[in-house]
Amino acid sequence: MLAIGLMSGTSLDGVDAALIETDGEGQVRPVAFRGEAYSDAARAQLAEATVLALSFDKPRPSPPVVAAGDLIVRTHVLAVQKLLRDAGVAADDVGVIGFHGQTVAHRPDRGWTWQIGDGAALANATGITTVWDFRSADVAAGGQGAPLLPVYHAALTAGLTLPVAVLNLGGVANITWVGPDGGLVAFDTGPANGLIDSWMEAETGARFDADGALAASGRVEATVLDTLLDNPWFDAAPPKSLDRNDFTIQAVRGLSAADGAATLTAFTAATVARALEHLPSRPTRLLVAGGGRHNPTMLRMIAEATGIVPEPSDALGWNGDAMEAEGFAYMAVRTLKGLPISFPGTTGAALPMPGGVVSEPER
Repeated sequence: MLAIGLMSGTSLDGVDAALIETDGEGQVRPVAFRGEAYSDAARAQLAEATVLALSFDKPRPSPPVVAAGDLIVRTHVLAVQKLLRDAGVAADDVGVIGFHGQTVAHRPDRGWTWQIGDGAALANATGITTVWDFRSADVAAGGQGAPLLPVYHAALTAGLTLPVAVLNLGGVANITWVGPDGGLVAFDTGPANGLIDSWMEAETGARFDADGALAASGRVEATVLDTLLDNPWFDAAPPKSLDRNDFTIQAVRGLSAADGAATLTAFTAATVARALEHLPSRPTRLLVAGGGRHNPTMLRMIAEATGIVPEPSDALGWNGDAMEAEGFAYMAVRTLKGLPISFPGTTGAALPMPGGVVSEPER
């Protein structure tokens, strides 16, 4: 069926919307993709809601968070309408939307994860059946609720020589190992672009380090890097997952803007290298998706740290910007078919788990 996937990541840069044709199993055909950037005002509103949500001991309907959830629905409805227009596809021809929503807090250690955005409201506004709240069932069953993309990575890599690893460099980085028998191991590896973006905004006013240029001009402070790596989380065996805000830029305070960017970029690379030690075997290829694949300085540092040359996923004909959105479209179809989206090797749930709440539009 035709399926739409919607993703708004922790970098708060905007909404990714992808249209694919899939059976939720071995068949995947990308049809269309577009990104919708958030305005500065929207980013500020979502950031405020995130800070507030992180202060709670459990999700609660605080007015700023409710307002941010309404914003998420409005922006995602607009993204769906523009995507359908671009693709020349009618809403009635789309079988399902996979709506991730916006993560404002991810606390599996406390038994909850929180993605704002009402899927029932999205279904009513678009007229398309919507699957949402993908992570909560897994967390309730004792899983990490993340990462969820491994089942889609497995579909994409089915024709490759295995084992391979897919590294997603978003706000947080995560890795999926696909074994020769199709077995999956996946977990968050550490910060990716999130800390660098925070540093750039604080020190230069820029939203990110374009092409890794500032990091390339700086020097990695080894002592500070060692301090950042001195965290038992990196030695913990997977499955494991992070909230973007589990790490801060405090350790690099006092460095020049360039040296701070270089050190934080090296931190991402070093944590990817540490992550490879937790995989069942060394992957033959490291395929990179997410915004970080556009950062040549980060890719160079990852190559130096791991001894594997990372390959941007676009080289395989994949759209590295669309992959997460495509993955939620794929998982939405799996949910409709009663198929699992998370597994013991990916989230730590005891059994393969279906996930997501299905909302039908009011007719």
